[in-house]
Amino acid sequence: MKRKSLIIPVIIFMSWTTYAQPEPMLQSGPMPGYADMREAVIWIQTTAAAEVFATYADREHPELILQTGKVNTVKEQAFTARLIADQVEPGKTYDYRIYIGNKPVDLAYPTVFKTPPLWKYRTNPPDFTILTGSCAYINQPEYDRPGKPYGGDYRIFKHMASQNADLMIWLGDNVYLREPDWNSVTGFQKRYTHTRSLPELQPFLASTHHYAIWDDHDYGPDNCNKSFFNKNTALETFRLFWANPTFGTADMQGITTSFQWGDADFFLIDNRWYRDPDELKKDGKSIIGEKQLEWLTDNLVSSRATFKFIAIGGQFLSDAATAEMHSANGFNNEREKLIRFIQDQKIKNVIFLTGDVHFSELSVLKPEGKPAIYDLTFSTLSAGPNPAGESWKNTLRIPGTVMPDRNYGKISVSGPEKARKLTIGCFDSDNHKRWEKVIEQE
Repeated sequence: MKRKSLIIPVIIFMSWTTYAQPEPMLQSGPMPGYADMREAVIWIQTTAAAEVFATYADREHPELILQTGKVNTVKEQAFTARLIADQVEPGKTYDYRIYIGNKPVDLAYPTVFKTPPLWKYRTNPPDFTILTGSCAYINQPEYDRPGKPYGGDYRIFKHMASQNADLMIWLGDNVYLREPDWNSVTGFQKRYTHTRSLPELQPFLASTHHYAIWDDHDYGPDNCNKSFFNKNTALETFRLFWANPTFGTADMQGITTSFQWGDADFFLIDNRWYRDPDELKKDGKSIIGEKQLEWLTDNLVSSRATFKFIAIGGQFLSDAATAEMHSANGFNNEREKLIRFIQDQKIKNVIFLTGDVHFSELSVLKPEGKPAIYDLTFSTLSAGPNPAGESWKNTLRIPGTVMPDRNYGKISVSGPEKARKLTIGCFDSDNHKRWEKVIEQE
């Protein structure tokens, strides 16, 4: 990959912040994806075939402009591209600028990415902030069901941008495929493009690192499973539109991946690729699949991170046995197996991040003498809310955490080593904090 380092006057670099009309060749993005200490990625989508690249500079040395390699977008890949920033250093903040056809794109909002710091054996773990949520329905009347629009309150994404968080973890149903979409490559790509192009979303995309899992609606039809005939197209489209570190691991297919930030490990789980049908009557049913479950448990038991976050589309801990949560449809044995493993292996500070149910709540399983397990459910971002959620009989619910309106979650990780804590807030679509809870490190 060709790399360049250029020295140009500071005044030119500062002009990145000037306000201008969006470039007509820019369809959606830019969007920082995964970032590690020596590499970061910027995702972009153009409206037609074009050569794209990015320049970037450390805020501490704005006079030194670095450049990604150049990529040609093509129709077969929905005109998407990943631009690799491979001259970064740990713990830095970079301003970046996109070029399409050698023409700079000036945007009316910040374009920023970061790299995680190198802190072990040197300092306390870094403080950082995660946003999270699920169920982003963007209306398109000609393809929606008749009646009241299901999506709304898109201003929530502008408020999320204002949080200046380090990471966003999308918890599935990030796109809602409709009947005309899921049977063809064209349908998948047009639906993903329509959702990703929402104007209110663009400032949030440009200044936060985005990681994602899927659930049924961005994989295929409602409540679909491992038998979905077009799952390979679903996977390829997901790969085109997200910039996770990997999609699957070794010989394991699907979207499974993991990453680290600070003193936290994140395990992103695929709850569709290996999922048995909800309607199937048999013993030993699985959502995660044997190979993926072994991968997860091996990683949990060997993790040295303070917090272990497990992102999975449906609720894991809730015992309400409703909808597609892990306690329903004959999957509870797998749920109990994973709980026993965490408890028997004495793995502390395991936090599930879940979505799907169109309301938010916190759950905790904390038997005496065993490590606590938490489930932070955040749903819905812009799809229709579920006002009945509070009536579901979840005995593990933390009182005062049900949120039946559109919302997102904010998790602030802070504190000195061995005394870390999570400050968890739930914010509505007007950015009002509806509740806050604190989880102390065990």
